[in-house]
Amino acid sequence: PEEALPVLEANLALLRRYWSDDEQVILAAQHNIANCLEDVGRCDEALVLLREVYARRVATLGVSHEETIRNGNNLTVSLNMNGLLDEAKSFARDRLLPAARGSLGADHGITLKISQNLATALDLNPERTRDNLRLHHPWHRHDPFLISPQATTCSKPRPLCRTWSRGGGWSK
Repeated sequence: PEEALPVLEANLALLRRYWSDDEQVILAAQHNIANCLEDVGRCDEALVLLREVYARRVATLGVSHEETIRNGNNLTVSLNMNGLLDEAKSFARDRLLPAARGSLGADHGITLKISQNLATALDLNPERTRDNLRLHHPWHRHDPFLISPQATTCSKPRPLCRTWSRGGGWSK
C-alpha cells in the first residue's frame, strides 16, 4: 500500500492535467487515494478526502445517484473506523438510507451495506441502548473486516483505525 500511494497520486495529477473536464474520473481517483490512505493508517487524511469526494458527488450527480450513495457508504465506514459513531449513525440513517431506498430500493446491495454500517455504528457505540440496536437487523454481528468496502487499490482488509476498550475508551 505505501508503494501504491505515490502511483495513485501521480495518476491523479495526470488526470487533472489531461482530463480536467471529467470530474467524475478525478473523483474516482481521489476515492482510490482515500482507500489507500486508510490502508496505510492515515485515517484522518482519508476521512477528509472522502468527505470532499462525497460533497462533490452530491454537487455534480445529486444525492440519489448510485455513485454518490456508494461514496456515502464508504464515508460511513470511514466515520465508523475513526470512532465518529454518532456522525456515522446520523449520516447513514438520515441521509444515505432514505436516498438509497428511494433510488436503489430496499433490497439493493448498497442499501443493505448502508444498513449494516448503521448497525455497526450503533453496536460500537459504548452508550448504545437496546432500543438503538432494535432499530436494525437482528442478524447483525459486528466484524470490522466485514464492514469495510472492497478495496479498489489495495487488497488487504482494513482494520478499525481506532478501537474501543471497555475500560479505556477510544485508542489509535
